[in-house]
Amino acid sequence: MESGDSNIIFHVISVFFNMSWQIFWPLAFGLILSSFIRNLLPVDTVVKHLGKTDVKSLSFTTLLGMMSSSCSYAAASLSHTLLAKKATIANAMAFLVSSTNLIVEMFIVLVALMGWTFLWGEVIGGLILIATVGFLFSRFYPKDVEQELRQHIANAVPQQKASCGMDMSNMKHDTSDCGMDMSNMKHDSSDCGMDMSNMKHDSSDCGMDMSNMKHDSNDCGMDMSNMAMPSKNDTGVMAKITKSASFFQMDLAMIGKEILIGVVVSSILIALVPQEGWRALFISNDAGLPAWLHSLLDVIIGIFVAMIAYVCSVGNLILAAALWHGGISFGGVIGFILSDVLTIPMMRVYQKYYGKRPTKWMVGLLFMAILFTGLCVDAIFNGFGWVTTDQTLRTLNQSGFGMNMTTVMNLIFIPLSIWYYRLGKKANAGMGMSM
Repeated sequence: MESGDSNIIFHVISVFFNMSWQIFWPLAFGLILSSFIRNLLPVDTVVKHLGKTDVKSLSFTTLLGMMSSSCSYAAASLSHTLLAKKATIANAMAFLVSSTNLIVEMFIVLVALMGWTFLWGEVIGGLILIATVGFLFSRFYPKDVEQELRQHIANAVPQQKASCGMDMSNMKHDTSDCGMDMSNMKHDSSDCGMDMSNMKHDSSDCGMDMSNMKHDSNDCGMDMSNMAMPSKNDTGVMAKITKSASFFQMDLAMIGKEILIGVVVSSILIALVPQEGWRALFISNDAGLPAWLHSLLDVIIGIFVAMIAYVCSVGNLILAAALWHGGISFGGVIGFILSDVLTIPMMRVYQKYYGKRPTKWMVGLLFMAILFTGLCVDAIFNGFGWVTTDQTLRTLNQSGFGMNMTTVMNLIFIPLSIWYYRLGKKANAGMGMSM
């Protein structure tokens, strides 16, 4: 018995490392890309192209999503960034869908595992879902809930002592001691939280010329020794990379636990639940139900299975192949694949990003959109007789180790992400932020 238990534990660990190996580089790439967009993409550019919901903006977000990472967690981070940059919630959700379901690597795996029919089902289903999401979120997402969502995003910005690494807490504001009038210093939402317009500006990051300020603590009662003055060399490309890295570190601090939980739970499910167990969930074709009701129940079951059993993008498609051969309808398979944005770990990420009530509305509308899409795809492909059953099934757990594309990309992104994380952590620590 002990030998059997140890074999099960070893199998779970093996699945966990295989999955982690498969998803590491797309996850790292997506989060790094998100951090650069968050830092470098001007708000007015996002508002100009994504500040309203129409066919043009949805097309733009679809193309943007297709060029981004396939990892759902990274996609969630990128869509959060778009919302923080004042994109409409419909455009942000359309991006979330396209970046997880309309990417090249997913198409390649779909053809290899399940054939061309499922590729076209995924493409048509993805486009229907994007259009449906755009319609539902622009028409039915409550305005007061959206305001709450955006307020949550604004409140989540860490309160910095000063983004320039300056500790102003020990500076006395009493004009009688120093002869300095601080009354005209405005406190707004800029990086330093201060309008220093009346102070001399130089080329440093803070734009403050402290040269005329007395440093003698006997004269002013001010201790300037602990003030971290910005380096004049801290400009240009490296400064932008450092600032972007700080966002990368903050994202991992916020959702890292949810990502880990998702991979662990998925590893356990894939390792312990046999394919027959998944197949037992579906309604037999011999049940005598009307076709529309059978399709409806299969799509709902497909979404439910995805919510509790999500793995990485590749693992998700492998499980989809097993479900297809277990008797689920074509629309049920497509609904399952599209539901990678509705998993329990992903919902926890949404809650971290947006708050409880905005997340409930988001999940509800995404569920309705995916359900509608699954039914449409099932009706289209069955109506035209495009569905086939002679696909080849592969095992759920495939080793990602070996000299392949995944290995090459991980050898690049593992050291890069470690360096980038440490750079961001150092930058945040220097700004008085504890993440």
